[in-house]
Amino acid sequence: MSADEYKQQGNAAFAAKDYEKAVELFSKGIEVSEPANHVLYSNRSACFASMKKFAEALKDAEECVKINPSWSKGYNRVGAARFGLGNLDEAEKSFERALELDSSNKAAKDGLQQVQQAKSPKQQMPDLGLGQMFSDPNMIEKLKANPKTADMMKDPQLVAKVTQLKNNPQALSQDLFSDPRLMTIMATLMGIDLNMNPGEEPKKEEPKKEEVQKEAAKESEPKQEETSKESELEPEAMEVDDKGTQVEAEEAKSEGNKLYKARKFDEAIEQYQRAWDLHKDITYLNNRAAAEYEKGDYETAIATLNTAVEQGRESRADYKVIAKSFARIGNAYHKMNDFKKSIDYYQKSLTEFRNADVLTKLRNTEKELKKQEAEAYIDPEKAEEARLEGRDFFTKADWPNAVKAYTEMIKRAPEDARGYSNRAAALAKLMSFPEAIADCDRAIQKDPNFIKAYIRKASAQIAVKEYAAAIETLEEARGKDKELYNGANSKEIEQLYYKANSQRFQPSDANESPEETYQRAMKDPEVAKIMQDPVMQSILQQAQQNPAALQEHMQNPDVFKKIQTLIAAGIIRTGR
Repeated sequence: MSADEYKQQGNAAFAAKDYEKAVELFSKGIEVSEPANHVLYSNRSACFASMKKFAEALKDAEECVKINPSWSKGYNRVGAARFGLGNLDEAEKSFERALELDSSNKAAKDGLQQVQQAKSPKQQMPDLGLGQMFSDPNMIEKLKANPKTADMMKDPQLVAKVTQLKNNPQALSQDLFSDPRLMTIMATLMGIDLNMNPGEEPKKEEPKKEEVQKEAAKESEPKQEETSKESELEPEAMEVDDKGTQVEAEEAKSEGNKLYKARKFDEAIEQYQRAWDLHKDITYLNNRAAAEYEKGDYETAIATLNTAVEQGRESRADYKVIAKSFARIGNAYHKMNDFKKSIDYYQKSLTEFRNADVLTKLRNTEKELKKQEAEAYIDPEKAEEARLEGRDFFTKADWPNAVKAYTEMIKRAPEDARGYSNRAAALAKLMSFPEAIADCDRAIQKDPNFIKAYIRKASAQIAVKEYAAAIETLEEARGKDKELYNGANSKEIEQLYYKANSQRFQPSDANESPEETYQRAMKDPEVAKIMQDPVMQSILQQAQQNPAALQEHMQNPDVFKKIQTLIAAGIIRTGR
């Protein structure tokens, strides 16, 4: 197990007052912890102090402050251990040091007050020889053997308290009236009414029975007189681990998790609420909201998470936990298709803590919102109005407004290929050829059989001198036109094909010699490839001997294309 897991189990054992088990677990945590963990030493010191092993408690406490000298609670541990050993001056210094580091450290304030009361002569009462009586080495055994006190001495806390009086007899004056059991023990040691039955209290004591009952009811709670040594130790040990602050609350949370995994969400919600009622950790509210979310009760989940954020702010909860609350609110709004609010809360979450998963959700939701808004804008009737308006502007040579009208058409009918093709025509008039090519690609994507988009794309490609690309576009247009429209657009396609080819190999010098033409043409990769093709070499050789044979070969579409390329490049000359 990890050091953190040992720490959580140790805290649970400490809360259950199984100190030996807690020591064992914290020790294992210390062994596997790299680097050294000051919290584990602090927790083990608390265990030793609870077991009245103050020397061991002091050793661990000093190691704790050595590892982390700026942690005020470590000095609480040092102070408690020194107080237990009777070193009041040193204990006082330790608590004062804790308050220097953190003036709001309540445990240190209580510990310092306890030490100062123990040191103050005004707080001491004459012990009438009782100090010597409590220092009797056989005192504990005598009290265990006496029927009057035998049951009392089964309480290890009471035994520890009596044992402490050996080291600090002055504390008798403080403890004597706060714990009525000590009155009985003192009377037993003094030999008063040793044969009296436990129920036969003197009448003068009867008015105090209610107080005795109240004190007995409080025995399961930390005692005031143990502030510097016991009661402040337990909450401190639990505070260092947020998940283990309250064992009962954690048990409820664990049960809730099991129910959640079993998809018993109502029962899980009850357990998470119980955990929250036991201990105000907003993790429990986050978990409850998760169950409400899975139920589909998104509005309730949002209300729960808003409470978690408010309570988290008040208790200064970890910003990561608050970030999780915001993210889950974002998830709930996303499920409700309220993408704007979802984005808002994802952004709030990222402000608290930048989480990669939340960032991805934010980006995806932004895209979804954009798509949602675009879909809400779709209106075929208004798209047709925009198309007609664009046509009017185009006819009047008002290209900018034509582009604007066709853009509106695209927004209103994004799946209509005509909007992109028409805008491409207007963009070409504005000499914006790359944008025109992009629009033609979109039109072809929407309708692969839209011949006019291919033609407009090829025209724009020729304008930017992308001749080879224009020829490929025209080849594709030629095939689709022949297949789907019986060559209805063949004349326009062939004109552009010739234009692309002729401009592709246009010589810079009108008086260029055949040798120069050949050298220039061979720099074109496609021409070079054709000339290196053995089949084409054979065809060209035959053409030299019998020009009519070339016409026969040109019946083959592939050969025809290659011959046309060579004619355009000037390799094959006609009409001479």
